[in-house]
Amino acid sequence: MASDQTNDGKVRLDKWLWAARFFKTRALAKEAIEGGKVRYNGARTKPGKVVEVGAELSIRQGWAERTVTVLGLSEQRRGAPEAQLLYTESEESLRRREQEAWERKQHVMATMPPPRRPTKKQRRDIHRFREQMDS
Repeated sequence: MASDQTNDGKVRLDKWLWAARFFKTRALAKEAIEGGKVRYNGARTKPGKVVEVGAELSIRQGWAERTVTVLGLSEQRRGAPEAQLLYTESEESLRRREQEAWERKQHVMATMPPPRRPTKKQRRDIHRFREQMDS
């Protein structure tokens, strides 16, 4: 996707994050940048930072942290397929996010409650077991 030619090709970081569809609004993008959730070439930055092609951004959203490289500039928010052309996510970042998602899913599955309440016999067995462990 070609860069928009407004302001001589200069795009603010908060506006680029919004146009690349990382955040729903520029205000949310600005808040994330000021909160230290976005790093520009490894350092904290300000919302007004001018984005350059080839810059590396580290973006933390909820559980996920993405490391992306800027491929294009845009001040306009377009559809997701076009927005994805503005950046590329590193292979390491993709692997790490998938691994963390898998670990969270496994943790949830391991801590799932039983499908039904224990019967009277099972409750007695549980109480006996706990008494043995306390002794």
